[in-house]
Amino acid sequence: MASAKSFKRSDSIADSMPEALRQSRFHMKRCFASYVSKGRRLLKRQQLMEEIEKVIEDKFERSKVLEGLLGYILSNTQEAAVDPPYVALSVRPNPGFWEYVKVNADDLSVEGLNAAEYLKFKEMIFDVQWATNDNAFEVDFGAMDYSMPSLTLSSSIGGGLNYVTKFISSKTTGASENAKPLLDFLLSLNHQGENLMINETIDTVAKLQAGLVVAEVYLDGLAKDTPYQQFEQRFAEWGFEKGWGDTVETVKETMRSLSEVLQAPDPVNMEKFFSRVPVIFNVVIFSPHGYFGQTGCPRLA
Repeated sequence: MASAKSFKRSDSIADSMPEALRQSRFHMKRCFASYVSKGRRLLKRQQLMEEIEKVIEDKFERSKVLEGLLGYILSNTQEAAVDPPYVALSVRPNPGFWEYVKVNADDLSVEGLNAAEYLKFKEMIFDVQWATNDNAFEVDFGAMDYSMPSLTLSSSIGGGLNYVTKFISSKTTGASENAKPLLDFLLSLNHQGENLMINETIDTVAKLQAGLVVAEVYLDGLAKDTPYQQFEQRFAEWGFEKGWGDTVETVKETMRSLSEVLQAPDPVNMEKFFSRVPVIFNVVIFSPHGYFGQTGCPRLA
């Protein structure tokens, strides 16, 4: 039997699993029969492994199964959706990498599924009519495409912000014209029809840089805790709007961050600046519990 060590990310679980099942056919027939014996349900990894322990009582035989490819697949299965005679497995062998397979408990045949097919199969457990309705509500939580390269290595997971700031820094380095997309982004910021950061008075990168110099000199003459409202009118005349900060001190820090980005773009300054840009105004808390069919929770209308 193929071992876990021999399984590569390029291998397909749907292609590899049938042979592994055949090599442990007797035990797997009993095991999958046990999975489907209680009807439609969801099983977590721990429950899958507990069923194996009950079915394969001989420790030596059980170890042979669990140390092979089949054991590797089951140990990386996050959950299994059961709709007799089928058991659909959601397998995560590597961070950011998923595979879905459906096993027929009667003959141990294996079929590969895509994410949408797996989710539809999973919905069958709770509501067949909903799962088979072509007009059912669907939500795609995948990343939006901003026409920039995507992270491909699992080791990059969690470092998206660092990657994005490096990418943007590389694009804005050089001539001032390269910072035009950043200027356009600032011009696009508004909240309920009110401009933020800058207005149309500042329509070139050169004007933005010059305005930052003038504004910083002006702020140097004010106390650090002076509220923004006291110099808001003067700033508006120069093309600056709300969003830089609530006091002289915070406004200066934000403007200095932007000046550094425009003069010498680097990921650290880029991240520092964007962390201060007002882009989030409303937070919606969406609880999926009822939607995914847990007992006692109301479904979304």
